[in-house]
Amino acid sequence: MRNSSNSTTGKAARVIAGVSTLGAIAALAAAPAWAHVHVDADHTNPGGDAILTFSVPNESEKGAATTEVTVALPDLTEVSAEQIPGWTARLDRNVAAGTVKSITWTAAPGAGIPPDQFALFRVAVMLPTGDSASFPTTQTYGDGTIVRWDQANPPGGAEPEHPAPTLALGSEPKSPADKPSPTVSASPTPVASPTAPAPTSDNTSRWLAGAALVIAAASVVLTLVTRRRS
Repeated sequence: MRNSSNSTTGKAARVIAGVSTLGAIAALAAAPAWAHVHVDADHTNPGGDAILTFSVPNESEKGAATTEVTVALPDLTEVSAEQIPGWTARLDRNVAAGTVKSITWTAAPGAGIPPDQFALFRVAVMLPTGDSASFPTTQTYGDGTIVRWDQANPPGGAEPEHPAPTLALGSEPKSPADKPSPTVSASPTPVASPTAPAPTSDNTSRWLAGAALVIAAASVVLTLVTRRRS
């Protein structure tokens, strides 16, 4: 009888270990989706007004906060940064050409993006023309580490380690109601980011939820077997 119990207990333990491994693999597979600086827009009509949102994650292995983010712009003529509590926004202008070359957000002392968190940086712009727009980004950490997200994405090739945030542009119908209303001037004003929901992945959530249910069921089986032995 003892041998049978030991065998059952061993099988239950192996089930739990297997499910735990599956959950870990699912989590690791989902991680790269949020591991890069990413850009989204509410409109992608070339030459039209849009609100760009840059999602910047903190990937520091030393626990350092992200204290500065610089986004290079494709010489846009109209740029206005949203107020972000705890940060100041500075525009690098080409006065002669009437364009903005880049925008830099700098965290106030004691602020910044903590490890394992992300922040959203929004800016109202007039999009360039063309099929796409690239926004090479420089991320600076409090310990002096600098990460440059500026590598091109080769067509049909593997994604590079530090891809530049790229926005695909396409024709979209526009109406006056679509025009964004910037809330901030681009002058260096102490600013910070409104709370925004973290990105979600439906597929990953289903994987993890399923794995959690299986783990819970396996735990119940293991508990019942253990009680029978005692």
